[in-house]
Amino acid sequence: MLEKSLMGINILEKSMNACWMRNEAIVNNIANVDTPNYKRDMVKFETVLEENLSSTSIEGKMTHEKHLAIQPKSIENINPVMAKDLKSKYRKDGNNINIDAEMARLAKNTLQYNLLAQRVSGKIRKLKMLVKDGR
Repeated sequence: MLEKSLMGINILEKSMNACWMRNEAIVNNIANVDTPNYKRDMVKFETVLEENLSSTSIEGKMTHEKHLAIQPKSIENINPVMAKDLKSKYRKDGNNINIDAEMARLAKNTLQYNLLAQRVSGKIRKLKMLVKDGR
């Protein structure tokens, strides 16, 4: 149970890092709303996480000590990716930032970050209870 809780915390930590990076991207977009030819930054994480966690994995069993162990995919290798949005509609000046949409993204991202922080806090509180009661 402890190992499962730690993996859950690792996923939440990676999600919080993605929210932090997304916040920086959104703030940068807002700062460049009037910059000609500026393309908005965006962060891809949820789809990368989903693809890595939902893929079928093979569970291996070692029958000899010289066999190579088959390891499950590690959450450590899953990271948010910063990319430019080249598909959105452009304004006449070549910029593709919609300030209203960016403000909505910022609000949504802030709520998501706060929710993740609460979940991490709750999981840590549960782990502390497990350690305390396990003495």
